[in-house]
Amino acid sequence: MPKGGQRNGAGRPKGGQYGEITKTIRIPVSQEDRVLKFIRNKEYALPIFACGVSAGFPSPADDYLEGTLDLNEHLVRQPAATFFVRAKGDSMIGAGIHDGDLLVVDRSADAKNGNVVIAVVNGELSVKRYLRSGQNFSLVPENPDYPPITINEGDDIRLWGVVTNVIHQL
Repeated sequence: MPKGGQRNGAGRPKGGQYGEITKTIRIPVSQEDRVLKFIRNKEYALPIFACGVSAGFPSPADDYLEGTLDLNEHLVRQPAATFFVRAKGDSMIGAGIHDGDLLVVDRSADAKNGNVVIAVVNGELSVKRYLRSGQNFSLVPENPDYPPITINEGDDIRLWGVVTNVIHQL
């Protein structure tokens, strides 16, 4: 009987459980269960229906599934530069940002006039509208009960990123 070499039926089946070529990746051991659950349950792909939602009377003829929806495709432009932060307070209520809302922030986006940004001003984290006029700029709340933050030459300010989306419960 010859020794060594390939045996019929030995090894992993081609395509595995996903029916395609697989790739080995490294993840932190502490994240293994979370990543496997995410893949097995396809938590990244939620169903989306092709019809619009009527504010009047619904049409049963429109009840068909269009496919799946990956929220990352719609909410995250630059995954490596994106982070989430929870809003605190009501200074941005006029911009649709409520206390407890989850903000999607892109650190790679350049702040443009009128953007809502996350900034650290003199050691204090804040979410405000970025308004620039010539060489001067200010961080303006969207609630008349709060004053704008005018940035002076000696202020320590760092823009952390541009708020791209707001997630809040109704």
